[in-house]
Amino acid sequence: MVMLTDAEQAMLDGASGAATQKAMELLIRYADALGAERFVETNNVAGVPGSAPQWVKDYYAADGGDYRAVFSRFDLDSDEVVDVPRMNAFSCHLQGGMDPMLWQEQGMTEAAHDNFVSDEAEVAAHGIQILKTCTPYLAGNVPVMGEHCAWMESSAVVFANSVIGARTNCEGRESTSAAMLAKRIPDWGFHRDDFRKGQHSVDVRVPVDSVFEWGMLGYFVGDAVQDTIPVITGDISEASLIRHKHFGAAAASSGGVEMYHMVGITPEAPSVETAFGGAPKGERFVYDAAARKRIYETLNSVGSSEDVDYVMLGCPHYSIEQIAQVCALIEGRKVSANSALWVFTSRAVKATADANGYTKILRDAGAYLMTDTCSAISQAVPKGTRVAALDSAKQVHYLPAMMGIEGWYGTTADCVEAACTGKWKGRLA
Repeated sequence: MVMLTDAEQAMLDGASGAATQKAMELLIRYADALGAERFVETNNVAGVPGSAPQWVKDYYAADGGDYRAVFSRFDLDSDEVVDVPRMNAFSCHLQGGMDPMLWQEQGMTEAAHDNFVSDEAEVAAHGIQILKTCTPYLAGNVPVMGEHCAWMESSAVVFANSVIGARTNCEGRESTSAAMLAKRIPDWGFHRDDFRKGQHSVDVRVPVDSVFEWGMLGYFVGDAVQDTIPVITGDISEASLIRHKHFGAAAASSGGVEMYHMVGITPEAPSVETAFGGAPKGERFVYDAAARKRIYETLNSVGSSEDVDYVMLGCPHYSIEQIAQVCALIEGRKVSANSALWVFTSRAVKATADANGYTKILRDAGAYLMTDTCSAISQAVPKGTRVAALDSAKQVHYLPAMMGIEGWYGTTADCVEAACTGKWKGRLA
């Protein structure tokens, strides 16, 4: 049974209003299910509170079918509909279902767009930051080492835990929505020191020195260790934000990794002994030339036709550095009439891209810089897409299966070349 502080008991008794009371009731059930004995305080929450497609609102039509009804019934699992105040914790909204400006190009209906706009107004009115991205750390929400957070989105969670050293489990819609009101989350899992220690070893014996290579290594690691914590050593160089972003997203998709240690690179792994909390333990996995080749073949096992209809870049959402790289590759060229190129980022990063002329470079080439979503989240691809090319191991893991299409994995340069020629020419060097 979770123990409550006086402040938490007061919230449970209704001192902070009915919505916060319902939030505490949900969080107590959650803590008891986890076996957590107490809560930690958090002032950094990332989720998708209250937003819903029209069919969900129709389901709650008897309760008004509005934001208030959805948040009460769906987010707080409440038996009654309560008034929803502005959130108490610093909170941000993660990616949504469409680009609010390019929704027609994505094939969305006007009704779906109107619902999206209405939801967004409600989110903002409740004090939730409209970041609309899977990379909140690129759009203004950057926790510090040791900070307790409550985040959804697997790629953001693994980045926060591993690269920043913040503390969050991979939360769900209900727990994050409740945390926005109560500023609490169960003290369990990655919030605790003892849970953050390495469980298996990964020895890297081939050079990992590009986003492409980091993505493949991430996919190997996730597949090997599943949902445990790897301690990675070996031939890894040129660490950067975007490389960690792609590594973590791949590891989270192939195996459910929520934290990793790279010895001498990530902040909680200055040594092997520190990363493990003592001597190495668990299994030892080797990433060598044979494993690299196997992972590449796995990622490209859903591709057969070399005719590429669609190239998607931006999973996780592209940084301004990556957008600049794509522009350098495509400036002066044109997307093939037989293909399409969509690049996804956050609104915040797109504003910078606009100012730097990158959005215009892409449009002049026949490409689109889109925000707020990706093809896996929106399930939107150009009409007639049969074959896609991607530079994200995470996206090639999900999108072909979700959309019933073929998929190729390669470098960003491979993908831009495919967009401009309509042909896949990527190969493993």
